[in-house]
Order: sequence, then structure tokens, then C-alpha cells
Amino acid sequence: MKSSQDILQDTFERKHSYLRISLTEKCNLRCTYCMPEAGIPLTPMRHLMNSEELYTIAKTFVDLGVNKIRLTGGEPLVRKDFKDILHQLSTLPVTLSITTNGVLIDKYIKDLQQANMQNITISLDSLKQEKFKQITRRDEFQKVKENIDLLLAYNFKVKINVVLIKGFNDDEIIDFINLTKNTPINVRFIEFMPFDGNQWNREKLVPHKQVLDIIYATYPLQVNKLTDAPNDTSKNYTITDFKGSFGLISSITNPFCDTCNRIRLTADGKIKNCLFSGDELSLLEPLRDGKNIVPIIKKAIANKKFARAGMDTPEKIDNPELHTANRSMISIGG
Repeated sequence: MKSSQDILQDTFERKHSYLRISLTEKCNLRCTYCMPEAGIPLTPMRHLMNSEELYTIAKTFVDLGVNKIRLTGGEPLVRKDFKDILHQLSTLPVTLSITTNGVLIDKYIKDLQQANMQNITISLDSLKQEKFKQITRRDEFQKVKENIDLLLAYNFKVKINVVLIKGFNDDEIIDFINLTKNTPINVRFIEFMPFDGNQWNREKLVPHKQVLDIIYATYPLQVNKLTDAPNDTSKNYTITDFKGSFGLISSITNPFCDTCNRIRLTADGKIKNCLFSGDELSLLEPLRDGKNIVPIIKKAIANKKFARAGMDTPEKIDNPELHTANRSMISIGG
């Protein structure tokens, strides 16, 4: 029988110590690769985790061996009880971080500091105001830019996530690299991934190798490989004499499944053992019924496939029927 510390180890001997919690399906932006154009039907509030339930489930994971929690959404900062959730989770012995679009981050600077949250990831897919408006369907570029500067002024460790889409923002790769020249940020280029409703196809993909070729061509003999942290999703680099760094997250062309240590908890309290998986098990319903949720967590981890929920070939990745078996990104949590 597995000990409590082994319940989060799957059949491939991967130990899962990183929990990503989606706080809400709602967002104040409408990014095309994340939210279907027609939006999504929102889960009724009574079927979502309240702050106490969220804390109880998170603590269960921590007791089993989770030592890192990231808050996601939707947009986590639109949740009205965000401060309460942040305070509760800050009492757990974990490293707390958050992924946000940055529009509201200025309202929570002090709260993030008090929670000892130092790592902030901002989703930003263009440095051009009109293009930002096009992909997010909202005109908030200046606000996000100001808030990134504010985070840096308060000495937060800032990462910027850039989802690259061929023909849309791949011409900005060097512009993003140049952001790292004088500021200690980490820019991460993410391959466009397939989810329900985001019109994915391989022609929109900007592969890992192509991104590196563009950077090497601009900065020959100046690109330096960094040592990646254990279980890191990105391959990290820096340009000689630049203060910041950049990374490549290649879930499609060069997946990192062999070292995956991540579990996801959706806003409606369901555990997903893989971002690409349509299979989910509810933790919220049995919790409300007074049942032990540990056996359900154990089952979800044991059922985890080795690579991308079984989409381990280009043919499977290209099959739209497999994409629609999953949720849209906004209801999963980034």
C-alpha cells in the first residue's frame, strides 16, 4: 500500500509536487486562443469551490506532498474573494505564485507582498497596442504595461508568457527578447496548443527550433543556454550582458512529459492529471458529501498517461476530435 508521500507518484514514477488551481472561469479579457469567440457557458456559482473548500482541497494536496501552488483562471484577480483565498493559502508551507493578465494587479500589490508571493507571471502576447487589442478583444495594453513596470519597481520576479501564433505575433520575437536587455524579466515563448474552440491547426504553430533560429540570427554567438530547474517546462537562455532571460515551452514539438510534476484543479473542483486530458474526477462533490477525497486523487494520478493524455503522435495532436474532448483553456486554468 502506498504511503501518503507516494500517492502523488504515478505509474511512470513521476512525483507530483506542483498544483495549479483555477480560481474562476471568468476573465476580463477575451484572448482568442483561450476563449471561444462565442464565449463559454459559465458554471453556476453553487457548483464552484468556495474559499473554504478550495483551501481544504489544497491542504489535502499539501499534506500529500505538494510544495508549490500556482493560482490561475480565467483571470484569478476578478474573483471577489481573491484576498481571502490568498491569505488562507499563504498559511500553507508552499511556494505561492500566480498567472494573470496583469490588468488588475496594481490593486493587490500589498496583498501579494503580505502573502510572500514573489513570482508573478503575466500573459502578454503582443507589444503593439492594436495587436494586443485584436487578440484580447479589449483595449488594456497600456494598463498591463504600467503594471509590469510596477511589479518590477516592487522587486517581484516577473515572467511574461507569449503564446506564439504564426502570421500574428511571430514577427515580435526579437522585440520581446529586447525587453530582457535592461530588465530582469524572463520572457517565455509558448507554442500554440489545441483546445476546444480555439481553431488550432499546425499551420499556426511556431516551433521551438524556428524561434531559436530567429534569435541566433539576430544575436550570433551571444545566446547562452542556462541550467534549467528540475521539472522546468521551459528551456532557458540568456543573451550575453542582458539582465533578463528567455525560455521556450514546446508542448507540441518537444514535450517535457517525462519530468511532469503538475496537477490541475479546476474552479469547479475537478482534478485534471494533464492539461490535454478530457478526463476529470470531481473532488468537490465528495468533499461536500463528507467523503475522503484522497482515494480519488490517487486514482487520478494512477490514470495519468505518459504523454499529453495519450496524444503522443503528430496524427493524434492534429485530430480535432481529440481537442474537443477537452475543455477550452479558459475553463481549465492556464
